[in-house]
Amino acid sequence: MPEITREEVRHLADLARIDLSDAELDHLAPQLAVILDSIRSISDVAADDIPPTSHPLPLTNVFREDVARPGLTAEEALSGAPQVEDHRFAVPRILGEE
Repeated sequence: MPEITREEVRHLADLARIDLSDAELDHLAPQLAVILDSIRSISDVAADDIPPTSHPLPLTNVFREDVARPGLTAEEALSGAPQVEDHRFAVPRILGEE
């Protein structure tokens, strides 16, 4: 298992703009080493005769056909609105005037 130093973890944390304490650096270094070792073991299993896949089973499109349907007119949409202003929904102001 490759050894990850505290300095390497600190460098990665600085790149990611994460402030880590000394205790966190000591705790994370061995964990990152285990993660890298796990990734390496997966890379060792991948063979040239096995094609890359995103899913182990073939997927088919399960969505319905995208068919345009008539929607509500502006008048129909606004008919149930509690308040209408200039042919639009009137809503309470949540931002200041600035």
